[in-house]
Amino acid sequence: MGDVAKDLTAGTVGGAAQLICGHPFDTIKVKLQSQPMPLPGQLPKYAGAFDAVKQTIAAEGPGGLYKGMGAPLATVAAFNALLFTVRGQLEGLLRSESGAPLTVSQQVVCGAGAGVAVSFLACPTELIKCRLQAQSALATSGPAAVAVVKSVLQVDDYKNPKFSGSVDAFRKILKSEGVKGLYKGFGPAMARSVPANAACFLAYEVTRSSLG
Repeated sequence: MGDVAKDLTAGTVGGAAQLICGHPFDTIKVKLQSQPMPLPGQLPKYAGAFDAVKQTIAAEGPGGLYKGMGAPLATVAAFNALLFTVRGQLEGLLRSESGAPLTVSQQVVCGAGAGVAVSFLACPTELIKCRLQAQSALATSGPAAVAVVKSVLQVDDYKNPKFSGSVDAFRKILKSEGVKGLYKGFGPAMARSVPANAACFLAYEVTRSSLG
């Protein structure tokens, strides 16, 4: 197996593991962010994170903590493939000669370029995403397509669900709002992804070089 294939395989497995472990926490975060402001004299739906966990499990079972995970889990491989492919291509274009080390500015450009590409799949700033989603009747205004579907499933009413799953959510969003409905808030997605990936790869390269 080549180095690229190893990177993609390891990155995909690692990304899937991260998603499986972290998704329940993300679900609770989305529920807390998207709950409406209580009227004067009323208590909020969730008193806090632990209360949100308790209510979710009581109402929906443990599976309720994993609502909406299908779409991002299905794109883990594509995310890593796009990230490393774009970064690798940019490295090849910017190197003065084969095997030559990249300058700091070139490393930043490579990471930022990869960030632009993965913005089409990456989850954006969650608070902005949830606020955009909450203002729509279908809760379909999120910064990136996968993030939209994931979060509308997370905050969907378990008693009267609008969506039966990820595929159904994609279908209904496309039908009601078109392709543009999947990319509302794309600006915040890119605003986070570009500097985040630039910093990530820069730190990675600098640390690796320092360690010899």
